[in-house]
Amino acid sequence: MSPPITQAIREELPAPEVPAPKGSHPRRWVRPAVALAGVSASLLVAWLGVDSPIVARSIVIAGVCLTLWLTELVPPFVPTLLLLGATAALLGPLDPGYTLPAVFSWCADPVLALFLGGFTLEVAASRHGLDSAVAQHVVRLARGSRRLLMLLVIAGVAFLSMWMSNIAAAAMMLTSLRPLIQSSQDTALRRALLLSVALGANFGGMATPVGSGPNAIAISAATPYAHVTFVQWMAFALPLTALMLLVGFLLLVVGYRVRGRFELPAAIPRKLDARAHWVLGVFAACATLWLTEPLHGLPAPLVALGAVVALFGSGLLRREDLGKLDWSTLLLIAGGISLGRLVERSGVVATALGGVDWSAWPQLAQVGLLVSLAALLAALMSNTGTAALLIPISVQLFPSASMPILVAVGCSFGIPFVISTPPNAMVAREGGVDSSDLLRLGLPLMVLGCGVVALTGAWVLRLFGLP
Repeated sequence: MSPPITQAIREELPAPEVPAPKGSHPRRWVRPAVALAGVSASLLVAWLGVDSPIVARSIVIAGVCLTLWLTELVPPFVPTLLLLGATAALLGPLDPGYTLPAVFSWCADPVLALFLGGFTLEVAASRHGLDSAVAQHVVRLARGSRRLLMLLVIAGVAFLSMWMSNIAAAAMMLTSLRPLIQSSQDTALRRALLLSVALGANFGGMATPVGSGPNAIAISAATPYAHVTFVQWMAFALPLTALMLLVGFLLLVVGYRVRGRFELPAAIPRKLDARAHWVLGVFAACATLWLTEPLHGLPAPLVALGAVVALFGSGLLRREDLGKLDWSTLLLIAGGISLGRLVERSGVVATALGGVDWSAWPQLAQVGLLVSLAALLAALMSNTGTAALLIPISVQLFPSASMPILVAVGCSFGIPFVISTPPNAMVAREGGVDSSDLLRLGLPLMVLGCGVVALTGAWVLRLFGLP
């Protein structure tokens, strides 16, 4: 799961020891300038290019909210609240379909219950030490082999990121690796291990529906065309995730010449108590029911709600743990879903695409353009904001269940820069890894991923019943 980048960097990175002179830091004016340009462009387009008052006002609302999401000038839940309130206030008097009750119904999407369950499992795992136990176990299993350690680190972080925040997954693994990293005199091994953490964290969330915000927006957009089950998503995304992780591992082994053995620092393994085993049982039951949905027919969101009830009802989580859930990301996802409903219902996307003869473009070129644009924007800005922008466009171009999924997966490929994802910023903070290291690893993977998805994604999804 991928919370907004700016928030993560603010929480994870320490303040600089020597503050920059006033006005010298580009971030003090670049983001506000970009936001001002985005809002001004929205107002100009609505004023000059649109006759319909509903479409014009929708362009302004969508433009302002998207600008705030992509530039991250405000907390991520603020544009969601602005979107809901402004839609009801500006469009409600023109059409009863935009009144406050109608607008709030856009947020009542079952995918939010699915993510609520995932966030609750994450809090329970952290409270009872399951996440740190997995990280420590990964280091012990390597048994002194450098390559095996790298492979296990990548797989361990990716597995944790499939079910919980990639920030938390990366933090747990970095904590377990820090004694080894700090004691090692091999700078190449240090850089390779840090990049392994970023690699696993960045691609793990792609593998499951609860892995990242763009996945949720894609599932909601695909619902009118097909019901996307947990198994269908994983059948498509898990092999793709494994491919990206394997290629990334090979790039690191070759690029940093990782070979030989290392001395494992002494560490006292943490023993799990009985309550931790109960949490593990709830997690196993939840994952099993998610993966066997075609057999029993229980929707994945309903199973997620059952996990929430089990964890809080049994006392494994307490009332104060409710505040630890990632409500901000839930509101961000709700805002992305609502934005898609707004631009689709108001006709904004249809108006924008109406002046372009898309039939002259080969379908493969259109898919490749959307997936590549998703990766590029996500590399520079919020991946959930990117999904909220591009998924409604993709559905208008290709009314199908597959296109929003392909765009969401494309958002997961935007990883080449330090600012692209929170895990990238976290490993850069550890020292020894700079922007060129991340670029050499992330850029080939981004190009490869976009190419594979553009060429084979729609065909593979059709094999799993998602046209």
